[in-house]
Amino acid sequence: MLTSGEINTLMYQVFILAVQIGGPILIISMAVGVVISILQAATQIHEQTLSFVPKLIVIGCILVMTGGTMMEHLQDFTEQIFALIAG
Repeated sequence: MLTSGEINTLMYQVFILAVQIGGPILIISMAVGVVISILQAATQIHEQTLSFVPKLIVIGCILVMTGGTMMEHLQDFTEQIFALIAG
């Protein structure tokens, strides 16, 4: 049975893993969105797909470049959880 300290440590690890995996994607897509919004405001073109397509392309590129690392982190964490369940 896990103690409350071990559960707190586990929840902290879950939070850190979520930030490590989701953080870069969210920050870069937000930066791309701000740049596109500035361009839309400057040119007065307010088309929804103009902001969606570049973000989609950038997120796809990020996932292609870092997807393997993200999966390794998730796999390591899953193995750690299963080891805790078995132990």
